Amino acid sequence: MQPRFIPLQHWLDWAQSAVRRHPRRIAGAVVLGLGGFAVTAFGIAPLAPDAATLPKRLVVESLDIPGLAQQLDALAQHPLQLDRHDTTRAGDTADSLLRRLGVVDPLAASHLRQDRDARRVIDGQGGKMVQARTDADGSLRTLVARFPALDAQRAKSHFTRLTVSRGDTGFRTQLETVPLVPQTRLGSGTIRSSLWAATDDAQLPDAIAGQLIEIFSGDVDFHRELRRGDTFSVVFEALTADDQPITWNDATGRILAAEFVNHGRQLQAVWFHDASKGKGAYFAPDGKSRQRTFLASPLAFSRVTSGFAQRFHPILQSWRAHNGVDYGAPTGTPVRAVGDGVVELAGRQSGYGNVVQLQHGNGRSTLYAHLSRVDVRLGQRVEQGQSVGAVGATGWATGPHLHFEFRVNGQFQDPLTLARASDTVRIDGNAKPRFEALAQMALKQLDAAESMVGFRGNTE
Repeated sequence: MQPRFIPLQHWLDWAQSAVRRHPRRIAGAVVLGLGGFAVTAFGIAPLAPDAATLPKRLVVESLDIPGLAQQLDALAQHPLQLDRHDTTRAGDTADSLLRRLGVVDPLAASHLRQDRDARRVIDGQGGKMVQARTDADGSLRTLVARFPALDAQRAKSHFTRLTVSRGDTGFRTQLETVPLVPQTRLGSGTIRSSLWAATDDAQLPDAIAGQLIEIFSGDVDFHRELRRGDTFSVVFEALTADDQPITWNDATGRILAAEFVNHGRQLQAVWFHDASKGKGAYFAPDGKSRQRTFLASPLAFSRVTSGFAQRFHPILQSWRAHNGVDYGAPTGTPVRAVGDGVVELAGRQSGYGNVVQLQHGNGRSTLYAHLSRVDVRLGQRVEQGQSVGAVGATGWATGPHLHFEFRVNGQFQDPLTLARASDTVRIDGNAKPRFEALAQMALKQLDAAESMVGFRGNTE
């Protein structure tokens, strides 16, 4: 009998008809079939060999690396050079500095002593950052020193790079003036004894403490209101010389964002530069200014020795009205203008000694007396924070201090109260969107300053 072949389409039509007529039976049969496969797999799997019982064999084979011997020979012939870093000290000589750097080279020492430019490494104040590269026997290849720019007017934005290098005919010296490069850094700390000590503990430059005082002086009297346990966080620009943080403090970059918690009160500030005005100022995240028309003090940090009240005059030996505030500070301490103004007096005046008086407009003027020097001239326009002189003891003074007066329409006013009542700087409406975006980023950076740098808080 010949086999009978049924067309494939016939089988497909029959299967579709069966599914429509008996859907539950067919579904059950499929599940039962799959279950059978699972049981079969379960029963077969244990029959596979256990990997832990299989025999093990250690195979050791030498690898031939082409050219390895030649590479080792070339490395052995390569001259060894060593780099060392240090900082110059007051009183350093060429020999003492090179000795600390591991340099054994009489010719190099002679060059540092005799070359006019090379002598700058050891002349003057210490604190210069020095890097020396030597051969294996200690002979000098190059010496690079980095220190504040020789041009005093560029010292805050540039540095001097002095390079002494060995050539075929001896050593040569090269001097360059190079821009400082800012890098954003974070820091935080807790007040235990003073703000300066807290910034030292946090390994922050001293200038950061001075900037914090300037930023929040309109809200915190750092002479009388600082409390143990107060905390701060900062985002700031650290200026670098060839990617190395500088060690001289007068060229520290600007604080970009800051938070200060004084006796539980949180204060925040963000630096914002308004291109339309060509000036920058500090603002709270909500846009309110942290910078007032007048600073709270003409000195970055000092102590009040005599307030705005009646006092017994130490020279005239009588009770007299004291129409200003006296700040005790060492001779030479910079005195800054508390607000923008024009110099209407710069010179010497009877009991005031060396004195500067500024006119700020709207009948307001300030006076700075007993100065050891005067840094401005008559008619000069000055900006808030600019140096107008230095603390001294000229005129009727029994010791170095600053006498500071504030007048409104010729009437003496208490300087300690006027700063907080003065007007604030405002952000133009067109600049607000840009400021709000900047403020949001600054707040995230301040949070990072607390978490990443190790915010300590009041742990006592």
